[in-house]
Amino acid sequence: MREITTTITQRGQVTIPAEVRRVLGVKPRDKVAFSIEDGEVRLAPASFSLESAYGSVKPSRKPEDFDEVSRTAKDAKAEKSARELGRG
Repeated sequence: MREITTTITQRGQVTIPAEVRRVLGVKPRDKVAFSIEDGEVRLAPASFSLESAYGSVKPSRKPEDFDEVSRTAKDAKAEKSARELGRG
């Protein structure tokens, strides 16, 4: 068994050493899970997260054209503002 020591920051954070990240097969932005049993803590890659599930299910409809949605919303706001100015 190999032991690797790291320091806890004032904010309670630690850096996972490169060797440990390689063994776990994790990279930046990946999730890890801590499990606690009988006073021992184990670290493992998280088996499921929303990020890991992303893309695993096809969307039920095409994604919206957000530029078009934005233009429509801006046009509606402009029309509403013009009507309100016309009343004043």
